[in-house]
Order: sequence, then structure tokens, then C-alpha cells
Amino acid sequence: MIRSLLVLLGLVSVNLQGGEAITPNQYKVMLGRFLFHDKILSGNKNISCATCHHALLATGDALSLSVGEGGCGLGPSRSMTCGQKIHERVPRNSPPLFNLGDEEYTVMFADGRVEGSNGSFRSPANGLLPDGLDSALAVQALFPVTSGTEMAGQPGENPQADFAVDNDFVGIWDHVIQKVIAYDEYQRLFFSAYGLRSRYDITIVHLANAIAAFEAEAFKATESPYDRYVMGDYGAMTNNQITGKNLFYGKAQCYVCHSGKFQTNHRFYALAMPQIGPGKGDGIDAMEDFGRERVTKSINDRYRFRVPSLRNVALTGPWTHAGAYNTLKGVIDHHLQPRACLENWSLQNAILPWDESFNDDFITHSNFTVRDNMTARVSWSRVALTAMEIDRLIDFLHALTDPNSLNLRHQIPNRVPSGLPVFD
Repeated sequence: MIRSLLVLLGLVSVNLQGGEAITPNQYKVMLGRFLFHDKILSGNKNISCATCHHALLATGDALSLSVGEGGCGLGPSRSMTCGQKIHERVPRNSPPLFNLGDEEYTVMFADGRVEGSNGSFRSPANGLLPDGLDSALAVQALFPVTSGTEMAGQPGENPQADFAVDNDFVGIWDHVIQKVIAYDEYQRLFFSAYGLRSRYDITIVHLANAIAAFEAEAFKATESPYDRYVMGDYGAMTNNQITGKNLFYGKAQCYVCHSGKFQTNHRFYALAMPQIGPGKGDGIDAMEDFGRERVTKSINDRYRFRVPSLRNVALTGPWTHAGAYNTLKGVIDHHLQPRACLENWSLQNAILPWDESFNDDFITHSNFTVRDNMTARVSWSRVALTAMEIDRLIDFLHALTDPNSLNLRHQIPNRVPSGLPVFD
């Protein structure tokens, strides 16, 4: 069974004797692929990592704000009214996963609450992280299962949710791994991936490292027309894209923040991007999102959010930390005129599953004081561009799309070891 699946995935190599040679890392990636798509990780067994980071939706969910635990369906058709009650709203946009396995990525989440490398990490677990985590990406994989909004569920619904109420991270992680290794197939995969001999040796660290290994393998995106151009294939980009590149790294000054191999310096800036949704419990009406300040506790970091990578950016809308814009032009316009765009922003710019009970999604944006506070902290000097120059910038952003990322359906398994449904 495992060998045939590996052949299907292209994870089997042929040795000189004509036999199949399967490496531990290939087992690790396969294990992570199953875990990423398996709802067994959630408290109520109704949501997986892939629900909000789906291969068919450019590792996102095509919504401004995700519909997390309690919803049903996928993508823009995901429903909040399917016989289960949505108790909490996800307050931020589901970020894309492209290239997060690269060693450059030492900061995770829009507010950077997971950060570090080489076994030394800062996280919301406040010193409770287990040893042996491979990367910041592996650390990140530990936290959706601890969130009642995302995967754990509500108190009284399941033990995972009960642990989450008390921020008992260790209790949650132990509960999750015990659920997973109750399945013999998962045990065998852990044994093969890590050289373990007993189910009692399997820990949440092995699970997190496997998910990170899968994400790093499946969502690498480094073969765009821009990459080929940089390597000397000057015909890989169109004239319009080259013009856009020159603007990006010149007059438009995009490179100031969107620098480096993946067009991000991984720092945090305030751009007064519209705040929609329930927020993070900050500020006026407890519906604001203070961003980086939530981590550093410094008011100087209020409304600052991490600079996103622009790789595959043309595929990954809606954009911004709250998914406030559904067009790249809208995002660029906002960079050029933050105050005017914030004042003129409307619901038509977002993609939200609408429900009358969530009219308060726009309370924060409708508050003049909040908008004024946000624009007062903008950390970006305005640049004037013509409509044609904006079009050329968008052309260049399309040149950052890796064609291998256009069809990722082969990353989705037909089944998972728990037997839970993959496709609903």
C-alpha cells in the first residue's frame, strides 16, 4: 500500500539493481502530506490544515477571512450555516505557504509571533516548545491545533478544545499525537520516516517536522519567468514585465520592503490597510488588530504587519492581513495613497461569505478614530505613479508566478489513514 502510493507520488527512486529505494525523508514528506490533509488533527474532526491552505486555491482559501472550525465546504463556497454553529470568526487572512520551507524564513504569521532558527524559537507557548523542531515552519505547524477558532473547537465539544481554554499547549499536543498514532498506518509511517521502533517514541515534534517537510517540498516556487530572467534567460520575461521590474526596483521603490530572493525583507510596517472582521480583541470595541504590537508589547509597533513575499502573488488573493483587497491594483493603489484608499474602501473590495449575524465585521473600519489612528502610523513615503506604470508593475508581479504552482492537485491525497473525508 505505502509503496504504491509512493510510486504514484513520484517519491520512489530506482537503484542500480532496478529496485525501489525509498528514503526516510520521502516517508517524512508522505507522512506530512497525509497529516496536512487529515481532519484527525482537529478537535471535532471536521477541519484540516488543507481546508484553509488548499492546493487548488494556491495554498489559501480564496476568502478575505477564513471560515474555520464549524464550517463546511471549501474555498469561496465554504459555508457558515451547515448545521454547526460558528462560535468564533478567524480574524486574519489565510496566508500562502509558498517557499516557507526555505532557510530564509525564520519569521511566521502576520505579526511574527513565531520566530527563530537552529532550534532556538520564540512562540506563544512561552518556553513550552519541545526540543527537536526543524524550523520556524515546523513550530508554526503546532499552533492551529491549539486554536478554538481554527481547529480545536469550543469548550465542552472535545478534549482538545478543553485544553485550549487553559492554553494548555502540552496537553493539546499530547492529545493530538495520541489521536494520530491510534492508526497503525500512521505508526508505520512514523517508524519509516524517523527510524523509530515504538509508538511511545512518537511525539508532536515528529508530527510538526513532517508537516513542515511536506510544505517545503510541495510548495516550493522558484522557477518563475523572473527566476529564469535572473539566471540569464532574457527572453523569459516580456517587455512589459521588464519595464515593471525596472519600476519595482527603481522609481516605485517596491524593493525597499520587497527585497531579497522572495521579495520580502521579513520586517513589519504600518500601511493602514483596512481592518475588517472580528479583530484580535484590541483597541476600540475590542475589535481592532494591533499586529506586531501584540508580540513586542511596544506601541511603536501598533498596526505593523509582516511584509509578505510576492512569489506567486498573482495567485494568492485576496490580499493584506485581513484580505481587504481582491485585486492587485487595489493593493498597489493603497500603497500609493493609504489615507484616501482607506477612507474610500468598500465591501466590494473583499470576498466574505455573508451572514447577517456578522454585520459587525465592519465596525472597526467604520470608526473614524480608528482610521485616523491607522493612517497616522503609516511607515511609507508616498510615490506617484501613472496608471500605465501601475499596469506594468502588475505585469511584473505576474512574472513572479512559478508555472509549477498553477496545478497542485497532485499534492492532494485521495484518502488519509484516519479514513475521514478529504474533499468536503
